[in-house]
Amino acid sequence: MKKKEKAVVVFSGGQDSTTCLFWALERFEEVIAVTFDYNQRHKAEIEVAKNIAKELGVRHHILDMSLLNQLAPNALTRNEIEVKEGENGGLPSTFVPGRNLLFLSFAGILASQVGAKHIITGVCETDFSGYPDCRDIFIKSLNVTLNLSMNQQFVLHTPLMWLNKAETWELADQMNVLDFIRKQTLTCYNGIIADGCGECPACKLRKRGLEQYLSAKGE
Repeated sequence: MKKKEKAVVVFSGGQDSTTCLFWALERFEEVIAVTFDYNQRHKAEIEVAKNIAKELGVRHHILDMSLLNQLAPNALTRNEIEVKEGENGGLPSTFVPGRNLLFLSFAGILASQVGAKHIITGVCETDFSGYPDCRDIFIKSLNVTLNLSMNQQFVLHTPLMWLNKAETWELADQMNVLDFIRKQTLTCYNGIIADGCGECPACKLRKRGLEQYLSAKGE
């Protein structure tokens, strides 16, 4: 049974955030998606997000966050920076400092304006690339900060926090949207929709999780 409440989903059009969007649609009476344009390397992800939101009939906001591009050059905002996994305990070249801090803060402002109590994000500490702003402790800390800063009682939801990629695919399958997410989302760092390039770290993680899930399912 859905709660008669509003929710805002931080939405990139990728596997994780689309899974979270469906998760929210099952639980809340009204769901609003917000996508951030920070002059990311692949504008295709914004188009993918727009198309999915339109197909699902979800109100969709796209917010200009181009200052983040200026302040935090990395492999997701600069073509000349190679996509590389972290070495010797370092962060991957795809880490964008402050991204989730800013995104969730602005999602909180939007939630305040539209009267939404719930904010959903697809961050995950189980299968992640070492990003500090994907950790559960960060989300809990920011939840307190947002509530204090705006005198609100927001609830930050992280449905994928303790799921590995195989379990994320399983969740999609339980909601009967596995094929939708596989064919219509964009996770690839090289900007290729669906199964992607198969070579970048995001594609490898996504593919390995899908194979593990389908194998466990007997397919």
